[in-house]
Amino acid sequence: MHEASIAISLLETVTDICQKDGYGSIETVRLKVGRAAGILPDALLFAFDIAKASTIASQAELIIEHIPIGGFCSDCGSEFNSEERYTYSCPICSSTAIKITRGDELQIIDMEVN
Repeated sequence: MHEASIAISLLETVTDICQKDGYGSIETVRLKVGRAAGILPDALLFAFDIAKASTIASQAELIIEHIPIGGFCSDCGSEFNSEERYTYSCPICSSTAIKITRGDELQIIDMEVN
């Protein structure tokens, strides 16, 4: 489960930022996670809850904003969104001449600290 290593890395990052800026605790961490990022949100939440014990984020809540897959079709010129985890063709014309433009994000949006 690579979500555990992601959770540990996330905690290290937000803890370093928090401590560098002189804060003593983290209340919430908000992430953008794309559908095509290969991350299971429930597994990431579970791993975060386990990994945060004994850190300044021990009471923190992880909030995940899910980003759908977005793309552009070169054949019909359409921009599209898809809630599917994998998109291999344009949902409008079924062409495979698509370029995925979003949905692979894993980004810290912000955090609340004290």
